[in-house]
Amino acid sequence: MNVLVINAGSSSLKYQLLDVDTREVYAKGNCERIGIEGSFVGHEELGGEKQKLEVALPDHKTAIKHVFDILKTIDKPIDGIGHRVVQGGWYFPESAVVDDKVLAQVREVAPLAPLHNYAEADVIEICRELFPEVGNVIVCDTSFHFNMPEKAHRYALPRDVVDKYHVRKYGAHGTSHRYIWRATNEFTNGQTHKLVSCHLGSGASLSAIEDGRDLETTMGLTPLDGLIMGTRCGTIDPATVFYLSRVGGYSIDEIDTMMNKQSGLLALSGHSDSRDIEDGAHAGDKDCQLALEMFYYRTSQLIMEMAQAMHGFDTMAFSAGIGENSDEMRLGVVKELEWMGVKIDEEKNKVRSGEIRDISAPDSKVRVLIVPTNEEYMIALDVQELLGK
Repeated sequence: MNVLVINAGSSSLKYQLLDVDTREVYAKGNCERIGIEGSFVGHEELGGEKQKLEVALPDHKTAIKHVFDILKTIDKPIDGIGHRVVQGGWYFPESAVVDDKVLAQVREVAPLAPLHNYAEADVIEICRELFPEVGNVIVCDTSFHFNMPEKAHRYALPRDVVDKYHVRKYGAHGTSHRYIWRATNEFTNGQTHKLVSCHLGSGASLSAIEDGRDLETTMGLTPLDGLIMGTRCGTIDPATVFYLSRVGGYSIDEIDTMMNKQSGLLALSGHSDSRDIEDGAHAGDKDCQLALEMFYYRTSQLIMEMAQAMHGFDTMAFSAGIGENSDEMRLGVVKELEWMGVKIDEEKNKVRSGEIRDISAPDSKVRVLIVPTNEEYMIALDVQELLGK
Protein backbone atom coordinates (compact mmCIF):
# COMPACT_ATOMS: atom_id res chain seq x y z
CA MET A 1 0.00 0.00 0.00
CA ASN A 2 1.33 3.44 -0.96
CA VAL A 3 0.70 6.10 1.68
CA LEU A 4 1.30 9.82 1.49
CA VAL A 5 2.23 11.17 4.92
CA ILE A 6 1.73 14.90 5.49
CA ASN A 7 2.95 17.05 8.38
CA ALA A 8 1.75 20.65 8.21
CA GLY A 9 3.06 23.48 10.38
CA SER A 10 2.15 27.13 10.57
CA SER A 11 4.35 28.04 7.58
CA SER A 12 5.59 24.66 6.37
CA LEU A 13 4.41 21.34 4.98
CA LYS A 14 6.50 18.17 4.95
CA TYR A 15 5.52 15.12 2.93
CA GLN A 16 6.66 11.57 2.22
CA LEU A 17 5.28 8.95 -0.16
CA LEU A 18 6.19 5.41 0.87
CA ASP A 19 5.25 1.78 0.38
CA VAL A 20 4.18 0.47 3.78
CA ASP A 21 4.97 -3.16 2.98
CA THR A 22 8.50 -2.66 1.62
CA ARG A 23 9.23 0.59 3.55
CA GLU A 24 10.56 2.03 0.29
CA VAL A 25 10.33 5.84 0.18
CA TYR A 26 9.46 6.97 -3.34
CA ALA A 27 9.60 10.69 -2.66
CA LYS A 28 9.83 13.18 0.15
CA GLY A 29 10.11 16.90 0.54
CA ASN A 30 9.06 20.05 2.25
CA CYS A 31 7.23 23.26 1.41
CA GLU A 32 8.80 26.13 3.34
CA ARG A 33 7.91 29.74 4.08
CA ILE A 34 4.23 29.29 3.22
CA GLY A 35 2.59 32.71 3.26
CA ILE A 36 6.01 34.37 3.48
CA GLU A 37 8.22 35.90 0.80
CA GLY A 38 10.89 33.53 -0.53
CA SER A 39 8.80 30.35 -0.37
CA PHE A 40 10.05 27.16 -2.02
CA VAL A 41 9.52 23.42 -2.37
CA GLY A 42 12.38 21.06 -1.60
CA HIS A 43 11.88 17.65 -3.24
CA GLU A 44 13.82 14.39 -3.34
CA GLU A 45 13.04 11.11 -5.09
CA LEU A 46 14.41 7.62 -4.57
CA GLY A 47 17.93 7.57 -6.01
CA GLY A 48 17.69 11.15 -7.20
CA GLU A 49 19.21 14.45 -6.22
CA LYS A 50 17.53 17.03 -4.04
CA GLN A 51 15.72 19.75 -5.94
CA LYS A 52 14.75 23.23 -4.81
CA LEU A 53 11.82 24.79 -6.61
CA GLU A 54 11.24 28.46 -5.87
CA VAL A 55 7.48 28.97 -6.18
CA ALA A 56 4.92 31.29 -4.64
CA LEU A 57 3.13 29.55 -1.78
CA PRO A 58 0.57 32.02 -0.44
CA ASP A 59 -1.29 29.35 1.53
CA HIS A 60 -1.36 25.64 2.38
CA LYS A 61 -3.88 24.91 -0.38
CA THR A 62 -1.41 26.12 -2.99
CA ALA A 63 1.39 24.15 -1.32
CA ILE A 64 -0.46 20.84 -1.30
CA LYS A 65 -1.48 21.33 -4.94
CA HIS A 66 2.21 21.72 -5.83
CA VAL A 67 2.97 18.52 -3.91
CA PHE A 68 0.31 16.58 -5.79
CA ASP A 69 1.54 17.95 -9.13
CA ILE A 70 5.08 16.84 -8.31
CA LEU A 71 3.99 13.38 -7.18
CA LYS A 72 2.05 12.79 -10.41
CA THR A 73 5.38 12.70 -12.26
CA ILE A 74 6.65 9.63 -10.41
CA ASP A 75 3.65 7.51 -11.43
CA LYS A 76 2.93 5.88 -8.08
CA PRO A 77 -0.72 5.66 -6.98
CA ILE A 78 -1.67 7.16 -3.62
CA ASP A 79 -3.80 4.59 -1.77
CA GLY A 80 -4.21 6.57 1.45
CA ILE A 81 -3.15 9.80 3.12
CA GLY A 82 -1.92 10.05 6.71
CA HIS A 83 -1.84 13.34 8.57
CA ARG A 84 0.30 14.07 11.60
CA VAL A 85 -1.88 16.05 14.00
CA VAL A 86 -0.02 17.58 16.92
CA GLN A 87 -2.96 17.79 19.33
CA GLY A 88 -5.80 15.28 19.53
CA GLY A 89 -7.12 16.84 22.73
CA TRP A 90 -9.82 15.01 24.61
CA TYR A 91 -11.17 13.22 21.54
CA PHE A 92 -8.56 10.87 20.10
CA PRO A 93 -7.05 8.04 22.14
CA GLU A 94 -6.06 6.44 18.84
CA SER A 95 -5.77 7.25 15.15
CA ALA A 96 -9.00 7.83 13.21
CA VAL A 97 -10.35 7.81 9.66
CA VAL A 98 -11.35 11.34 8.70
CA ASP A 99 -15.00 12.27 8.26
CA ASP A 100 -16.76 15.57 8.81
CA LYS A 101 -17.04 14.96 12.57
CA VAL A 102 -13.36 14.08 12.99
CA LEU A 103 -12.28 17.16 11.03
CA ALA A 104 -14.51 19.38 13.18
CA GLN A 105 -12.97 17.89 16.33
CA VAL A 106 -9.43 18.58 15.07
CA ARG A 107 -10.43 22.21 14.71
CA GLU A 108 -12.21 22.26 18.09
CA VAL A 109 -9.07 21.25 20.01
CA ALA A 110 -6.83 23.55 17.96
CA PRO A 111 -6.50 26.20 20.72
CA LEU A 112 -4.20 23.70 22.47
CA ALA A 113 -1.86 23.76 19.44
CA PRO A 114 -2.90 26.74 17.31
CA LEU A 115 0.20 26.90 15.12
CA HIS A 116 -0.26 23.33 13.91
CA ASN A 117 -3.82 22.04 14.19
CA TYR A 118 -5.48 24.77 12.15
CA ALA A 119 -2.97 24.32 9.33
CA GLU A 120 -3.30 20.53 9.37
CA ALA A 121 -7.10 20.78 9.38
CA ASP A 122 -6.94 23.02 6.31
CA VAL A 123 -4.68 20.53 4.53
CA ILE A 124 -6.98 17.61 5.39
CA GLU A 125 -9.91 19.54 3.96
CA ILE A 126 -7.99 20.29 0.77
CA CYS A 127 -6.96 16.62 0.35
CA ARG A 128 -10.59 15.51 0.71
CA GLU A 129 -11.68 18.04 -1.92
CA LEU A 130 -8.95 17.22 -4.45
CA PHE A 131 -9.05 13.43 -4.01
CA PRO A 132 -12.45 12.43 -2.61
CA GLU A 133 -11.79 8.80 -3.53
CA VAL A 134 -8.69 8.55 -1.29
CA GLY A 135 -9.14 7.92 2.44
CA ASN A 136 -7.51 10.20 5.02
CA VAL A 137 -6.36 9.20 8.51
CA ILE A 138 -5.26 11.42 11.38
CA VAL A 139 -2.48 10.25 13.69
CA CYS A 140 -2.24 12.46 16.78
CA ASP A 141 0.97 13.03 18.72
CA THR A 142 -1.06 13.00 21.92
CA SER A 143 -2.86 9.68 21.38
CA PHE A 144 -0.08 7.49 22.78
CA HIS A 145 -0.24 9.41 26.07
CA PHE A 146 -4.06 9.59 26.23
CA ASN A 147 -4.50 6.66 28.61
CA MET A 148 -1.73 7.47 31.07
CA PRO A 149 -2.85 6.81 34.66
CA GLU A 150 -4.85 9.72 36.08
CA LYS A 151 -2.23 10.21 38.79
CA ALA A 152 0.21 11.04 35.96
CA HIS A 153 -1.93 13.20 33.69
CA ARG A 154 -4.10 15.06 36.24
CA TYR A 155 -3.12 18.54 37.45
CA ALA A 156 -3.86 19.65 41.01
CA LEU A 157 -6.23 22.39 39.90
CA PRO A 158 -9.91 22.87 40.79
CA ARG A 159 -12.06 20.15 39.25
CA ASP A 160 -14.48 22.61 37.60
CA VAL A 161 -11.58 24.38 35.86
CA VAL A 162 -9.99 21.12 34.75
CA ASP A 163 -13.27 19.77 33.38
CA LYS A 164 -14.44 22.95 31.66
CA TYR A 165 -11.17 23.71 29.89
CA HIS A 166 -9.88 20.14 29.46
CA VAL A 167 -6.69 20.91 31.36
CA ARG A 168 -4.40 17.89 31.74
CA LYS A 169 -1.03 16.54 30.66
CA TYR A 170 -1.38 15.67 26.97
CA GLY A 171 2.26 15.14 26.08
CA ALA A 172 3.66 15.16 22.55
CA HIS A 173 6.00 13.15 20.28
CA GLY A 174 3.71 10.19 20.94
CA THR A 175 4.03 8.80 17.42
CA SER A 176 7.82 8.83 17.76
CA HIS A 177 7.75 7.24 21.23
CA ARG A 178 5.39 4.56 19.93
CA TYR A 179 7.79 3.79 17.07
CA ILE A 180 10.78 3.74 19.44
CA TRP A 181 8.99 1.19 21.63
CA ARG A 182 8.08 -0.97 18.61
CA ALA A 183 11.62 -0.90 17.19
CA THR A 184 13.26 -1.52 20.57
CA ASN A 185 10.99 -4.44 21.38
CA GLU A 186 11.72 -6.06 18.01
CA PHE A 187 15.48 -5.44 18.33
CA THR A 188 15.62 -7.04 21.78
CA ASN A 189 13.37 -9.96 20.79
CA GLY A 190 10.72 -9.00 23.31
CA GLN A 191 13.18 -8.66 26.20
CA THR A 192 12.37 -4.99 26.81
CA HIS A 193 9.71 -4.44 29.47
CA LYS A 194 10.46 -1.04 31.02
CA LEU A 195 11.74 1.49 28.50
CA VAL A 196 12.70 5.12 28.94
CA SER A 197 12.29 6.55 25.45
CA CYS A 198 14.42 9.67 24.88
CA HIS A 199 13.28 11.78 21.91
CA LEU A 200 16.00 14.44 22.02
CA GLY A 201 15.95 17.08 19.33
CA SER A 202 15.19 20.77 19.05
CA GLY A 203 11.95 19.73 20.68
CA ALA A 204 12.56 17.03 23.28
CA SER A 205 10.59 14.71 25.52
CA LEU A 206 10.89 11.47 27.44
CA SER A 207 8.34 8.71 27.84
CA ALA A 208 8.04 5.84 30.34
CA ILE A 209 6.76 2.80 28.45
CA GLU A 210 6.04 -0.47 30.24
CA ASP A 211 5.23 -3.41 27.96
CA GLY A 212 3.98 -1.03 25.29
CA ARG A 213 1.84 1.14 27.57
CA ASP A 214 2.76 4.76 28.19
CA LEU A 215 2.79 5.53 31.92
CA GLU A 216 4.37 8.99 32.00
CA THR A 217 5.87 11.66 29.76
CA THR A 218 7.65 14.98 30.25
CA MET A 219 5.64 17.37 28.08
CA GLY A 220 2.43 18.65 29.64
CA LEU A 221 -0.63 20.60 28.55
CA THR A 222 1.65 21.93 25.80
CA PRO A 223 5.08 21.00 24.42
CA LEU A 224 6.70 23.72 26.55
CA ASP A 225 6.98 21.55 29.66
CA GLY A 226 9.74 19.16 30.62
CA LEU A 227 13.27 19.15 29.22
CA ILE A 228 15.41 22.12 28.26
CA MET A 229 15.01 22.34 24.48
CA GLY A 230 16.43 24.32 21.58
CA THR A 231 14.39 27.48 22.23
CA ARG A 232 11.92 26.31 24.93
CA CYS A 233 12.63 26.75 28.62
CA GLY A 234 11.10 23.46 29.80
CA THR A 235 9.79 23.11 33.34
CA ILE A 236 10.04 26.23 35.50
CA ASP A 237 8.10 27.65 38.46
CA PRO A 238 4.66 28.60 37.02
CA ALA A 239 4.76 31.79 39.08
CA THR A 240 7.54 33.02 36.80
CA VAL A 241 4.78 34.03 34.39
CA PHE A 242 3.02 36.13 37.03
CA TYR A 243 6.30 37.71 38.15
CA LEU A 244 7.34 38.69 34.63
CA SER A 245 3.89 40.13 34.00
CA ARG A 246 3.51 42.08 37.24
CA VAL A 247 7.09 43.20 37.81
CA GLY A 248 8.60 43.04 34.34
CA GLY A 249 5.59 44.48 32.56
CA TYR A 250 5.60 41.76 29.89
CA SER A 251 2.33 40.85 28.21
CA ILE A 252 1.11 37.26 28.17
CA ASP A 253 1.91 37.03 24.45
CA GLU A 254 5.42 38.37 25.06
CA ILE A 255 6.03 35.79 27.80
CA ASP A 256 4.63 33.06 25.53
CA THR A 257 7.07 34.06 22.78
CA MET A 258 9.95 34.35 25.26
CA MET A 259 9.46 30.90 26.76
CA ASN A 260 8.80 29.12 23.46
CA LYS A 261 11.15 30.86 21.05
CA GLN A 262 13.80 32.77 23.02
CA SER A 263 14.68 30.43 25.88
CA GLY A 264 16.21 26.98 26.32
CA LEU A 265 19.65 26.28 24.89
CA LEU A 266 19.44 29.47 22.83
CA ALA A 267 19.06 31.64 25.92
CA LEU A 268 21.82 29.80 27.77
CA SER A 269 24.44 29.71 25.04
CA GLY A 270 23.39 31.99 22.20
CA HIS A 271 22.88 28.93 19.99
CA SER A 272 19.87 26.65 19.49
CA ASP A 273 21.74 24.00 17.47
CA SER A 274 23.54 21.45 19.64
CA ARG A 275 26.43 21.21 17.18
CA ASP A 276 27.20 24.91 17.57
CA ILE A 277 26.97 24.58 21.34
CA GLU A 278 29.39 21.64 21.38
CA ASP A 279 31.83 23.56 19.17
CA GLY A 280 31.58 26.56 21.48
CA ALA A 281 32.14 24.43 24.57
CA HIS A 282 35.27 22.87 23.01
CA ALA A 283 36.55 26.37 22.26
CA GLY A 284 36.19 27.32 25.91
CA ASP A 285 32.90 29.24 25.79
CA LYS A 286 31.62 29.16 29.39
CA ASP A 287 28.01 29.75 28.37
CA CYS A 288 28.08 26.80 25.98
CA GLN A 289 29.68 24.61 28.65
CA LEU A 290 26.97 25.57 31.13
CA ALA A 291 24.24 24.89 28.56
CA LEU A 292 25.55 21.34 28.08
CA GLU A 293 25.89 20.75 31.82
CA MET A 294 22.32 21.92 32.39
CA PHE A 295 21.02 19.78 29.52
CA TYR A 296 22.72 16.65 30.92
CA TYR A 297 21.57 17.41 34.45
CA ARG A 298 17.93 18.10 33.59
CA THR A 299 17.65 15.18 31.16
CA SER A 300 19.08 12.71 33.68
CA GLN A 301 16.75 14.07 36.39
CA LEU A 302 13.69 13.47 34.23
CA ILE A 303 14.93 10.04 33.13
CA MET A 304 14.78 9.08 36.79
CA GLU A 305 11.23 10.45 36.99
CA MET A 306 10.30 8.17 34.09
CA ALA A 307 11.98 5.25 35.86
CA GLN A 308 9.99 5.98 39.01
CA ALA A 309 6.75 5.75 37.03
CA MET A 310 7.68 2.15 36.16
CA HIS A 311 9.51 1.37 39.43
CA GLY A 312 12.72 0.82 37.48
CA PHE A 313 13.83 0.44 33.88
CA ASP A 314 15.73 -2.15 31.89
CA THR A 315 16.30 -0.18 28.67
CA MET A 316 16.75 3.40 27.52
CA ALA A 317 16.74 4.50 23.89
CA PHE A 318 18.16 7.68 22.38
CA SER A 319 16.41 9.05 19.32
CA ALA A 320 15.72 12.18 17.19
CA GLY A 321 18.25 14.78 16.02
CA ILE A 322 20.40 15.04 19.14
CA GLY A 323 19.73 11.54 20.44
CA GLU A 324 20.71 9.89 17.17
CA ASN A 325 23.60 12.12 16.10
CA SER A 326 25.41 13.59 19.09
CA ASP A 327 27.72 11.07 20.76
CA GLU A 328 28.93 13.83 23.10
CA MET A 329 25.45 14.64 24.44
CA ARG A 330 24.53 10.96 24.79
CA LEU A 331 27.71 10.42 26.81
CA GLY A 332 27.02 13.48 28.93
CA VAL A 333 23.55 12.27 29.87
CA VAL A 334 24.71 8.73 30.65
CA LYS A 335 27.61 9.99 32.78
CA GLU A 336 25.01 11.62 35.03
CA LEU A 337 23.42 8.17 35.49
CA GLU A 338 26.58 6.17 36.20
CA TRP A 339 25.85 6.27 39.93
CA MET A 340 23.01 3.81 39.39
CA GLY A 341 24.83 1.53 36.96
CA VAL A 342 24.05 2.95 33.50
CA LYS A 343 27.16 2.78 31.32
CA ILE A 344 27.93 2.91 27.62
CA ASP A 345 30.82 1.71 25.49
CA GLU A 346 32.41 4.99 24.42
CA GLU A 347 33.80 3.55 21.17
CA LYS A 348 30.43 2.09 20.14
CA ASN A 349 28.85 5.41 21.06
CA LYS A 350 31.02 7.21 18.48
CA VAL A 351 30.00 4.99 15.55
CA ARG A 352 27.66 6.76 13.10
CA SER A 353 24.94 4.62 11.55
CA GLY A 354 21.34 4.84 10.40
CA GLU A 355 20.56 1.51 12.05
CA ILE A 356 19.32 0.69 15.53
CA ARG A 357 22.26 -0.36 17.72
CA ASP A 358 23.26 -1.27 21.26
CA ILE A 359 25.93 0.97 22.81
CA SER A 360 25.79 -0.47 26.33
CA ALA A 361 28.96 -1.25 28.23
CA PRO A 362 29.24 -4.96 29.14
CA ASP A 363 28.66 -4.22 32.83
CA SER A 364 25.81 -1.74 32.40
CA LYS A 365 22.75 -2.52 34.51
CA VAL A 366 20.53 -0.96 31.84
CA ARG A 367 20.58 -1.64 28.10
CA VAL A 368 21.31 1.59 26.17
CA LEU A 369 20.26 1.82 22.52
CA ILE A 370 20.27 4.32 19.68
CA VAL A 371 16.98 4.02 17.77
CA PRO A 372 16.53 6.18 14.65
CA THR A 373 12.92 7.27 14.82
CA ASN A 374 10.50 6.99 11.90
CA GLU A 375 7.24 8.77 12.55
CA GLU A 376 6.27 8.65 8.87
CA TYR A 377 6.37 4.86 8.82
CA MET A 378 4.36 4.69 12.05
CA ILE A 379 1.71 6.97 10.54
CA ALA A 380 1.66 4.93 7.34
CA LEU A 381 1.10 1.73 9.33
CA ASP A 382 -1.96 3.29 10.98
CA VAL A 383 -3.30 4.35 7.59
CA GLN A 384 -2.88 0.83 6.25
CA GLU A 385 -4.59 -0.71 9.28
CA LEU A 386 -7.55 1.67 9.40
CA LEU A 387 -8.26 1.97 5.69
CA GLY A 388 -7.79 -1.78 5.35
CA LYS A 389 -10.77 -2.23 7.63
